[in-house]
Amino acid sequence: MPATDALSDVFDQVEVRSVITGGFAVRGPWASRHTIGQPLKLAALVAGSARLSVDGPGGPDGPVDLAPGDVVLLNHRTSLDMRGGRGDGPPRELIPELGFDSLALAAADLATDDVLVGGWVGVNPAGLELLRTALPGLVHVRARTPAASRLAALVAQHFVEASSGRLGSAFAIRQNGQLILLEVLRAYLEQEQPPTGWLRLLADEPLAPALRLLHEQPGRAWELAELARAAGMSRTTFAARFRTVAGTPPLTYLARWRMVLAQRALRDPDVRVAALAAELGYGSESAFSTAFKREIGESPLRYRQRLRTPRPA
Repeated sequence: MPATDALSDVFDQVEVRSVITGGFAVRGPWASRHTIGQPLKLAALVAGSARLSVDGPGGPDGPVDLAPGDVVLLNHRTSLDMRGGRGDGPPRELIPELGFDSLALAAADLATDDVLVGGWVGVNPAGLELLRTALPGLVHVRARTPAASRLAALVAQHFVEASSGRLGSAFAIRQNGQLILLEVLRAYLEQEQPPTGWLRLLADEPLAPALRLLHEQPGRAWELAELARAAGMSRTTFAARFRTVAGTPPLTYLARWRMVLAQRALRDPDVRVAALAAELGYGSESAFSTAFKREIGESPLRYRQRLRTPRPA
């Protein structure tokens, strides 16, 4: 099972959802400054040029110059400043609108306008934590790099769907948004060395056989020697490489992966906690509840109850 299949496992478990589309087409100097209200924001430049700066945890990033087909993923940033356009005069201030009408892009002239589309990536709480720790605050995938060829095509298709109003375009935009996030992560892995963590682990080919076993049979009581043998390494070499790449020992990674699986499973009201505990390799419901509370900060029953409680309007 190659690393991309492990990435598919992660996508399934963190429930990647729709990208709420927004965007603009503008001619002449412009600027857009606003607070980022969601943890994960995507922005893709379809035509023209733009310069982007962001701020938030870890300090400011940028400015980053964007070319057509470039995509930026912002990870837990708090403010965004973008500007572009050619010509004289004061820049036109662009303010993000609620209830964005994608058909407003239909009149865009790709030869003269700056055109940008973007939105929010939705994942469950486990996914937010995984992506927060695995990625820098600003991921810039350049269209001119070999790794980004598929992504550039998706950005172009995203614009077509957003600006056409064709039957089924809303569904297509949601699906395309998931593919854009997938290709952003693929291109990022190909063009840069990710920081120590699960994303770097997914891309490590020597560890892939052992990672496959952990993902396929998370409830098994794995021995370090078994995992090392699957990777064709000695126990010492395997343990050292895994810790260097993932930032945690193999069995700690397994325990955390079990919690990702548990959080997804507990969203289903028909899943019994005792049965889930056994499926994930815990000797008792009590042992599972203790491990869950230690990792997540609350008991499985409290976690499930919180998910069921309607948020105030």
